[in-house]
Amino acid sequence: MEYQHRDLANGRWQNLSFVEQMANIGSEVERAIKWKNKDNAQYSSMAFERALELLDLTIGNERRGSHLRELLRLREVLVDYFAFENIYG
Repeated sequence: MEYQHRDLANGRWQNLSFVEQMANIGSEVERAIKWKNKDNAQYSSMAFERALELLDLTIGNERRGSHLRELLRLREVLVDYFAFENIYG
């Protein structure tokens, strides 16, 4: 898999706290929403893909499983909003 955040994927992501990881994910989601609202599908898609990449790194790092259910639900909702019919609204 080709990572956009190569340095984070190579281990730096695991050194960040859960709150820092979520803040980074939130920043990418915010960018994706901003570009979607500006009708720039290309930039929105790129930010969405970066958000999913960071979210997947967080999910893969979730050892205790304390947040796993919520992270997987977040992923499901984001994919629905950006790639499908937004059934969750």
